[in-house]
Formats: sequence, C-alpha cells, structure tokens
Amino acid sequence: MRPGGESLRERVARTVSERVEVVDYDPRWPAMFAGEKEHLTRCLPSDLVGRIEHFGSTAVPGLAAKPVIDMLVEVADLGETRRRIAPLLESRGYDYFWRPTSGDSTPPFYAWFIKRDESGARTHHIHMVESHFEHWNGLLFRDWLRDHPEDAARYGRLKMELAGRYGNDRVAYTRAKGDFIRRIMQRIRRCRGGP
Repeated sequence: MRPGGESLRERVARTVSERVEVVDYDPRWPAMFAGEKEHLTRCLPSDLVGRIEHFGSTAVPGLAAKPVIDMLVEVADLGETRRRIAPLLESRGYDYFWRPTSGDSTPPFYAWFIKRDESGARTHHIHMVESHFEHWNGLLFRDWLRDHPEDAARYGRLKMELAGRYGNDRVAYTRAKGDFIRRIMQRIRRCRGGP
C-alpha cells in the first residue's frame, strides 16, 4: 500500500479511468515544457539525466491535443532512476509508475511520472528511458507532423473523433490512434531509405 492507502492496482485503475479530453492547440504549451524542463534540470541528479525533449502532440504547433505536456527524458540507468529519481519526484507530488513499454507486462520497463496541478488535473507526462529505447522514435513522428501540416491536421481530427468515442477509455483511445501512427512511421522509414 502507498501513502493514503491506495494500492498500485488502485492507482493504475484510477489513472486509466481519467477522462480523455482533446482540445485546440494552446500557445502556452511550449512555455509549460520549458518551465518543467528547467525544474527537472535543477532538481534531478545531473549524472543520471541527459537530454530532455518535448514530444507528443503538444510539441506540434497548431495540433489539437490532450492538454498534457509529454516529455522524454534520457537517463543513464533505469535502475538508478528507480532508486534515486522516483522517490525524489514522488516526494514532490508526482505520480510514479514502473511501466511496460507495451501491453500490460511486456519489458522493457521504464519510469513514467504524472505531474498534476492544484486541482489534480494532469499537466505533464514524463517518460524516463535510456538512449536505446524505442520511445525516441516519437521525435521522428513529432518532426514529421511539424513538417507536414496536412498530416498534423488529419491526426488532430482523428484525435478529436476518438476522444468523443473513447473519452472514458484511455486504453481504447490510445490503441485507436495506432494505425495512423504506424502509417506515418512507415512513410518516415521509406523517406529515410528503410523498408
């Protein structure tokens, strides 16, 4: 049990049951990223933390998104991240999960944090991974959408539609975006000379 008597299973159930909301682009999102990046740079151990990137839909100007800033943080060692960073951020009110990369229990695992505002609404998702994790491909997807506004517009419409359909089911919402993301990633690989 965690402080407050909530088990891990209960925390996961609560977290995935939170409503999906997609809103129009907010020009404050880059500043929200920059502020949290500065905070993390100041409070986290510099020997563990490398680059910090803004990724996901809030990193694409003009794109509708869930109003939560996705951050990708490179860490030198996930074991040390669990030991040294997780307790530090939890003590500052962040939710922490040792999360599988895909599925319910499929390795590799990584450190995932949710920062919330005073009302309890999510403001940031912080994904801490080592440099070889597939999460870094998210930067390719981000950059493609930045460079291809027609694809970004299609993605924004899809997300609005899916949030209407799956607003009470975060897992279904995420899965339903998968085909679009896979198609874009295939285009990126072809453009880069891959299969």
